Amino acid sequence: MIKTDQPKLSGLFGFTVIMIGQVVSLIGTAMSNFAVTVWVFERTGKATTLALVGFFFVTPLLIFSPVAGALVDRSNRKLMMALSDLAAGAATVALLLLNLADNLQIWHLYAAAAIMGTFQTFQWPAFSAAITTMMPKEQYGRANGMMSLAETGSGILAPVAGAALYGLIGLSGVLTIDIVTFVFAVSALLLVHIPQPKTTVEGEEAKGSLLKESIYGFHYILKRPSLLGLQLVFMAGNFLAGISYTLMAPMILSRTQNNALTLGAVSSIGAIGGLLGGLLMSAWGGARRKVHGVLGGWAIGGLFGSVFMGLGRNLPTWAASEFGGTVTVPIVNASNQAIWQSKVAPDVQGRVFSIRRLIAWFSSPLAALTAGPLADRVMEPAMRADGVLSPIFGPLVGTDPGAGMALIMILCGLGTIAVGLGGYAVRAVREVETILPDHDELPLAAGEPIAAD
Repeated sequence: MIKTDQPKLSGLFGFTVIMIGQVVSLIGTAMSNFAVTVWVFERTGKATTLALVGFFFVTPLLIFSPVAGALVDRSNRKLMMALSDLAAGAATVALLLLNLADNLQIWHLYAAAAIMGTFQTFQWPAFSAAITTMMPKEQYGRANGMMSLAETGSGILAPVAGAALYGLIGLSGVLTIDIVTFVFAVSALLLVHIPQPKTTVEGEEAKGSLLKESIYGFHYILKRPSLLGLQLVFMAGNFLAGISYTLMAPMILSRTQNNALTLGAVSSIGAIGGLLGGLLMSAWGGARRKVHGVLGGWAIGGLFGSVFMGLGRNLPTWAASEFGGTVTVPIVNASNQAIWQSKVAPDVQGRVFSIRRLIAWFSSPLAALTAGPLADRVMEPAMRADGVLSPIFGPLVGTDPGAGMALIMILCGLGTIAVGLGGYAVRAVREVETILPDHDELPLAAGEPIAAD
């Protein structure tokens, strides 16, 4: 009997096909987001409206992440990824139809963002878990580097293309292109075979009600001090780096009399650094001990991305600092992802990875909420010529506008360096790769065949 459902593409080549589809989709989505941003600001002139679009995207993503992780592990990963793309495409189609009928309103964007955020909760854990079953663990670092490269590349191309196309074909034209890219991404998925994971003893123990499976990721991480310690490094690092990143733009604008060209140049150089970091990880695959890429990367990123940025007073210094900071980001993220993919059993990765992201993403809004008041109400006044801190730190960062923010960036950078190097002082973190067994060393559940589908 001839089987018609035999996989056409698999392994690293199959992953590359999926990645290309996701790259095209990422570019289309980023172009669409840029066009929507311009459209909203042209009509309202308010930054709050744009912030609310982001709020309605992130909030359901955080709320539904635990449940989404459980559903990913219960279901076919390929199906979950396709549903995520299709839902986002359907929301974009609705916006296009409303705009063509001249009925598009701001609240429609909020609703679409909520739908996209809800279904996006499935995409990342499903894709991360799919990598684990598609290729050997020696390729995890390279695969995650390729994804970082894809994300950074789309961030470079999309704003330029989105700006040009918005002026030529308007919002409807850009939304149409975005819809086509969704179709491309789903089509790439259909060409590739994504194996379902074998059932492990851990997977059997995790089974139960949807509520039990939704909170399983918390229990899993808390029971493993090495993974918990690694996650605490990221929580602290994300918080400190988030404050620094939030203040970079206003600091540069304050010190250049609102010179947008200088800020744009620094941002572009930073994007190139991220692109090269992704290329490096794609070709290299990371250090043999991935923990060095994580801890060393955090320390180096804090030095270049925050300390040197705060000390800088001109475009060349800021650009070099941003380049040095962003080139480490793909190395840190890909190395960390490779560790988790190697250690966590594939059939529970959806649940565990969703909780990882839930914890990590909470630090970003907290950092943003902290950075503004700390700069505006405390450090900027304190670093004026007559401020209480200017006699101490004035020789280091000056007393002109932006000096207080620069000092915050330096302190956050030193804190980030301490977080990275401090991880080496904790054996559970430093030796995470030897303390925890790889998932392919874990016992399978009773009755599970050696060759899995």
